[in-house]
Amino acid sequence: MRSFRALCQVVAAMLLASPTAATGLAQLSTDPYTNTTSFHRTEVEPDSFSFGSTLVAAFQVGRFPDGGASDIGWATSTNDGASWTNGFLPGITVFDGGSYSRVSDPSVGYDAQHDVWLIASLALLQSGSAIDGAAVLVNRSTNGGLAWNNPVNVAVASGGQDFDKDWIVCDNTPTSPFYGTCYVQYDDFGNSNQLHMARSTDGGLNWVEAVVPAATVIGGQPLVQPNGTVVLVIDDGFEGSVESFLSTDGGGTYTGPFEIAPIQSHPVAGSLRSDPLPSAELDGLGRVYVVWQDCRFRRVCSANDIVMSRSDDGIRWRRPRRIPIDPRRSGADHFIPGIAVDPTTAGRDGRIGITYYYYPVAGCSSSTCELDVGFVSSTNGGTRWSDPIQLAGPMALTGLPLTTGGYMVGDYISTSYDANHLAHGIFMVGTGAGCTLGSITSCDEATYTPTAGLLVSGGSRSVEGGAVYGGPDGRPTRRASSR
Repeated sequence: MRSFRALCQVVAAMLLASPTAATGLAQLSTDPYTNTTSFHRTEVEPDSFSFGSTLVAAFQVGRFPDGGASDIGWATSTNDGASWTNGFLPGITVFDGGSYSRVSDPSVGYDAQHDVWLIASLALLQSGSAIDGAAVLVNRSTNGGLAWNNPVNVAVASGGQDFDKDWIVCDNTPTSPFYGTCYVQYDDFGNSNQLHMARSTDGGLNWVEAVVPAATVIGGQPLVQPNGTVVLVIDDGFEGSVESFLSTDGGGTYTGPFEIAPIQSHPVAGSLRSDPLPSAELDGLGRVYVVWQDCRFRRVCSANDIVMSRSDDGIRWRRPRRIPIDPRRSGADHFIPGIAVDPTTAGRDGRIGITYYYYPVAGCSSSTCELDVGFVSSTNGGTRWSDPIQLAGPMALTGLPLTTGGYMVGDYISTSYDANHLAHGIFMVGTGAGCTLGSITSCDEATYTPTAGLLVSGGSRSVEGGAVYGGPDGRPTRRASSR
């Protein structure tokens, strides 16, 4: 009888863990470059932003094994994702009219006051075997994201600086005292990942650096609350904790850090590049939601869940809660989440969507891991969640570009809402079995999104507390650049 009961419990867990299949996918772009120093027909690391009926996505195209890509691609929809126009940013790399060797870390923003779309990126220069973060750039579009100008400088490295991991956001609240101010965060890997922030008040044409605390950081995402307060959510430089910084004077000065939570992260199997970087968004009243991959709810840190914390002021944070994608005993591993919150909703009515990657079985190898993309949603501010939806997969890791950090889909993924309150995940799908450096047709990894926006339905799965693992982080101490 005990064996039968145990079998029933296992079957029930498998049924709960099985995601519902989604509708079809739309491919947004194809890598056109042919330099033999990159993996081709590859696209990685997307970000997206939406305003009104316009959605803009950006991503690396033609990934190099040791950092950066041949260019940054973009895809724009002006009709809530029904159709897309795509292209590649001009004037950055030598492969498209620029002077830099490579480019990385695209991030999308929109400045409503000046009606300009912006894509921030990290320009890289190669000298021998050295690859340095030479500048943080912004390409601007003044026609709704359908054509892009050559880049302007946010910051140019000098005196041993080596920039990394940029992110952009703009203040789009008309009643804010800093309406029309845009902010870019980046760090200086050449000087212990020191925090940097810059701001622009003229639609991204000119940038001024802010006064910030001396802090070691990586992978930040700044947000702007309706009152104009900038809340920067970011990992410390060793990815040992998630923390926040604040500015209340329009990005002139910042205070912090304020700890959100320590990170407990399981090393993702199969040599997949995956770090516990945060994804952050805010609701219509300025409540900040942060998600990241974390193993604190699994005994002996056996796999990662997606966990979430929230704050109303960016200083005091709720204890992380487990998003109940599947039972704790499922054996699945979840990582690289991208959160979106419908900006027309707030508080207990907040509508949240999260796109993420996962393995159905955490304990796999590079030849056996099955990489999938999932989506879950909440209609009550994250208290209860929907059943998961499988958006893509399974994918073989060997069909992805093998970088010095591992097989790569990107350090982040993205979700954005359209004007119809539907969620659009932007993610990478690899359909090949192999991927060879310099072989123009061997790889097949591109940027995809569901053909229709995803309904944020919510559900009956309650968010969970009760962490059971309090031991050391399972990953080695991070010191390498994450470009």
